[in-house]
Amino acid sequence: MSYRVNTDVRKELAKFGVNEWSDCYHCGNCTASCPLTEQDFLFPRREIRAMQMGLKEKLTTSVNPWLCYYCGECSDTCPRDANPGEILMSLRRYLTSLYDWTGLSKKFYTSKVWEVGAILVLAALVVLIFAFFAPPVDTTLTADGGVKINQFAPIFWVELGDWTMAGIVALLLITNILRMFYMVIIKDKSIRIPFHLYFTEFWQLIFHFSSQWKFSKCDGKRYWLSHWLMMSGYTLMFILIVVFLPWFQTEEIHPIYHPQRLLGYYATFGLLFGLTYAIIGRIRKKNIKFKFSHVSDWLFIIMLYLTVITGILIHFFRIGGLPMATYITYVAHLAVLVPMIMIEVPFSKWSHLAYRPFAIYFGNLKKAAMNYQDKKKLVLATS
Repeated sequence: MSYRVNTDVRKELAKFGVNEWSDCYHCGNCTASCPLTEQDFLFPRREIRAMQMGLKEKLTTSVNPWLCYYCGECSDTCPRDANPGEILMSLRRYLTSLYDWTGLSKKFYTSKVWEVGAILVLAALVVLIFAFFAPPVDTTLTADGGVKINQFAPIFWVELGDWTMAGIVALLLITNILRMFYMVIIKDKSIRIPFHLYFTEFWQLIFHFSSQWKFSKCDGKRYWLSHWLMMSGYTLMFILIVVFLPWFQTEEIHPIYHPQRLLGYYATFGLLFGLTYAIIGRIRKKNIKFKFSHVSDWLFIIMLYLTVITGILIHFFRIGGLPMATYITYVAHLAVLVPMIMIEVPFSKWSHLAYRPFAIYFGNLKKAAMNYQDKKKLVLATS
């Protein structure tokens, strides 16, 4: 398969954080030291070479950048300090912008004004909705001493907002993943995927999303654990809020061993553990994977941390019988949560949670297709 050189690729990638890629002289040490490379998926050297040569099509048809979890082992052993791990991180930002048909991902990744501005606009919109449409504040308590949260924020309207927001985010992610599928599978004419493989390999998508198993192959097991806890905590909390909101947002004060509280506590712990690990690492900068932080990295961490902290405060204010503190914190919570989901999930850092397992799935489709073709050729040759 031939590829056309695009001389603008270097200029484009520089906007997404790539800076020292010219230091790489292709010794191959990064590929040799990476615990995640396999026979059919060799990186980061191959992608760095394609970037240097301006082979945009080769980059967009490859899943290799998504197979990297940035454990930092390649950057630690690079004799030229080219930091291949950070180069692949920048490449993932670039690919995210290519998958996104709206063009907003590129705006958010390359402009602080666009990302921060969008966050502030959505936050202000949430506050204005409560200011103009919220019912009169009732500071009396329920019979068992609880706060009347469902009177202040009627469950019907909050749930409608949840489902609307989830529908928009799902539509954006699904259409972007379909563009990813077109670039990675359809445009790659070097291999044809038999239809049945889409079903036989589908378990890979579910398995790798839920376990982050490839990440566990890296030496830093604590980093994998913190990543998995944060991912599972976020996923659980998202399901509780969107799917089971009437059960989760209640005026009844359940005992501490109630499933509603236990699930909420696990999700909170997972998020706090992962976020705290990331924040400490980025402040200390002792590990190579934390030395270079893009603006989008910090915005994502700060917004998710504020979402968790305000959620904790709502819980304690609610069970502590503090109505006004609960209502104010509830508005602040949504003012952070809504822009975080609407911006970070489909367009920025958190979209990687969707793209990575699909990349593994698409990569395994190609691998299975090649094995299938080899077997057919062998059968024909021996018949």
